[in-house]
Amino acid sequence: MVELKGLLADLRDESAEIDALVSGLSAEGWATPTPAPGWTVAHQVVHLAWTDQRALLAVRDPAAFQAELAEVVKGSRERMERLVDAAAEDGARAHHSQLLYEWRQGRDDLADALEKVPDGTKLPWYGPPMSAASMATARLMETWAHGYDIADALGVRRVPTARIRHVAHIGVRTRDFAYVVRELTPPAEPFRVELTGPSGEVWTWGPADAGQRVTGPALDFCLLATQRTNRADTTLKAVGPDADRWLDIAQAFAGPPGDGREKGSRERSEP
Repeated sequence: MVELKGLLADLRDESAEIDALVSGLSAEGWATPTPAPGWTVAHQVVHLAWTDQRALLAVRDPAAFQAELAEVVKGSRERMERLVDAAAEDGARAHHSQLLYEWRQGRDDLADALEKVPDGTKLPWYGPPMSAASMATARLMETWAHGYDIADALGVRRVPTARIRHVAHIGVRTRDFAYVVRELTPPAEPFRVELTGPSGEVWTWGPADAGQRVTGPALDFCLLATQRTNRADTTLKAVGPDADRWLDIAQAFAGPPGDGREKGSRERSEP
């Protein structure tokens, strides 16, 4: 297990890398369309800031977050999507300097708040409740994923770092959630997942003798689990029908299942 302090340091580093992509942009740069339909670079940053604020509310006032969540879950998948899109649309109208300031302030406040969460505390969220470490991992995953959207929009090819291990970890841990959110029954048996990180190190999850297995580049898996690539554009391999099915529906993020990306939307990563 990675200690919370190390997770938060990685979260800050991941945020700083994305910050460097946008901090020098002109107004036109902030208005650049990203792969997410209807979302510009500004929308992406606003979404990160908004989600950080929701996480901060979950830490500071769990009851208030639960009340807010109760209103959201009364609606349909479309209502949740409208909430997210409306927050991004409203926020993106502000000047980019204000957007950047709010994102920086919010992510710093959240990291400070998470560091003070007592051990054993479960924080409410749009998916299953999470520990402070899991919340930090989820925020790193979202920052990484939306950072890819921003980089794609700006024509920047990001170099993966060891931080994607956190993204892969939450992608593996949310296996059952990917089924439940689609009203499917998760497989009873654990899977073996073996992913090759950027340095060539192999990261593993699950029993070595599991019959259902997933192997391949960690970057491919992270892009797939965050729905930033189409499965056909990866070199991931599945052994067993359940593992094969999982790669079709893998989802590391909370909320309703997305539509994913079309085939050919990204180049294959290096094996």
